[in-house]
Amino acid sequence: MSEPERTAVTAPAVELLAIDDDPTSLELIQDALQRKDLRIITATAPEAGLAIVLERRPQIVLLDLVMPGMDGIRLLEKILQAAPMTEVILITGHYSAESAVEAIRKGASDYLTKPLSLERLRARIDALIEEHRRRQRALQLDEEMLKAFSFEGMVGRSPLMVEVFARIRRAAPHFKTALVTGATGTGKELVARALHNQSPVANGRFAVCNSSAIVETLFESELFGHVKGAFTGATQDKIGLFEYATGGSVFLDEIGDLPLATQTKLLRVLETREFQRVGSPATRRTDVRVIAATNRDLREMVEKREFREDLFYRLSMVEIRLPRLAERREDLPLLERHFIERNAAEYGKTIRGMTPRVQILLARYPWPGNVRELDNVLAHACMMCESGMIDLADLPEHMTAPAPAMATRMEDEGLLPMAEVHRRHALRVLAAVNGNKAEAARILGIHRATLYRLVGELDSEDAAAARA
Repeated sequence: MSEPERTAVTAPAVELLAIDDDPTSLELIQDALQRKDLRIITATAPEAGLAIVLERRPQIVLLDLVMPGMDGIRLLEKILQAAPMTEVILITGHYSAESAVEAIRKGASDYLTKPLSLERLRARIDALIEEHRRRQRALQLDEEMLKAFSFEGMVGRSPLMVEVFARIRRAAPHFKTALVTGATGTGKELVARALHNQSPVANGRFAVCNSSAIVETLFESELFGHVKGAFTGATQDKIGLFEYATGGSVFLDEIGDLPLATQTKLLRVLETREFQRVGSPATRRTDVRVIAATNRDLREMVEKREFREDLFYRLSMVEIRLPRLAERREDLPLLERHFIERNAAEYGKTIRGMTPRVQILLARYPWPGNVRELDNVLAHACMMCESGMIDLADLPEHMTAPAPAMATRMEDEGLLPMAEVHRRHALRVLAAVNGNKAEAARILGIHRATLYRLVGELDSEDAAAARA
């Protein structure tokens, strides 16, 4: 048996629903489309057909455009709202260009006229079945890739993330201090936990200190503890994180927010492995691994004397930088699959994936909040989804904002097409030379004709800017 034949026999049957108030048309469709891998269901009323869609979610629907009770366009909208991945083909005995355009615009896959060309109908159904099979295989591959490219709760196959995973594996058995850097939402705590879990102290405690959430006067007590009566409100002894996590790891998140006075004491602990509780002269020893994280540029802070240079070099003995999501867009499909599976399980839902238009939207979005924002968007979508496939209506409102608003946002974040970047630079040079195109072309190193093509016909505003 050939591979295509084996696939056709073993794969689950595709369901096709035909809705037409004419029983003769339904019989014709059943006779014409008989094949082993296709299960055909029929309905003679729009309401009955919609009920079948809601219950069974068929992959293909053949829908008569003109029926009593509900016209085909209205039923098309209801079907795609309930099952956005269903392929709907409209059939009519009264063709018009207007109705065909409206049907396609509303989401129909095709528009056929009666009397039906059985050859064309079979070809169209065969193509849709094959497309469904490809999507199923793609989902299976996504699941396999997700398992292959997961590491300690992180997902990625991009070269940047593969290097991050490799650095964690190499550093984890040996490090005493490590620094994790990256923008907000890139997953710094996941890296810290991975370093701990891959280290020899994986069975020890993993203590977390969020430096940005602690009042400055309480930093020392939080890290090193205090004794009763050390300060107002100290009604009993308290152990600090370094004592609590002895034999494990301490994660100092947002280390850039640590006050300079506390930085000095932290440096001493890292150098001597000794500390004192606030209000106590007794020296205590600690054996912990320290992982610091920040979204700030510590080197710049060192230059501004906002962060101790010696502490920076002590912490950055091992430094792991996490890329922004915009730098690893090839990981988007895996991350999407990962978050959909996790959030769907949390909300007790069965969600197979996303519609193509959602995939396109997410691929174009700039993701200023990085992986955390992607997780939040898909958590919202999974919560709202009722059809088993995430569609545009399930996304947060800001994701489906009108194009001008999205364009403004992308422009504000510096995310512009390269042609527009070149055009704007040319305009700036023109402005600097008071609109002298020959001089601007010389500075830019291009022919004058190229400059004309680059900037196009300047509108009044551009021309005024060039003369200003």
